[in-house]
Amino acid sequence: MPTLIVLRHAKAVAGFGTPDIERTLNDRGRRDAAAAGEWLRAEGLVPGRVLCSPAARTRETLGLLAVRADTAFEGGIYDNDPGVLMSLVAETADGVGTLLLVGHNPSVHQFVHDLTGRAPEQFPTCALAVVDLPGPWADVRPGLGTLAAFRTPKD
Repeated sequence: MPTLIVLRHAKAVAGFGTPDIERTLNDRGRRDAAAAGEWLRAEGLVPGRVLCSPAARTRETLGLLAVRADTAFEGGIYDNDPGVLMSLVAETADGVGTLLLVGHNPSVHQFVHDLTGRAPEQFPTCALAVVDLPGPWADVRPGLGTLAAFRTPKD
């Protein structure tokens, strides 16, 4: 059974004067991202593949997670469309047991809701959802997944 981890990037610096795609993490964001990586390892959630937005804050979040996996930086994730996220996940190779997607709100929140039929009311920075899927990645569609876990930096 495939497992999908959907992670919103950690807290970034304010964007005044900096192009959005170049915003990096603030101190809290760096701490939260490292803690999320520790939680993933403690839970045995080790991704075999990562799909990550090319934005600086998502790349930095991913680096601080300290996961070692084949990684693709997908511009479509930055475009913030939950339908694109669904399509990217569906393209995952069958041999991947756990996939990590690192992206942005509101699309990651909506994507988790669409995939599981439910989602927490809030999806704050560095929140992550663990979604179990009953079949191959290619069959992913709305309502198919089960929300197995949800973690925020305050948990």
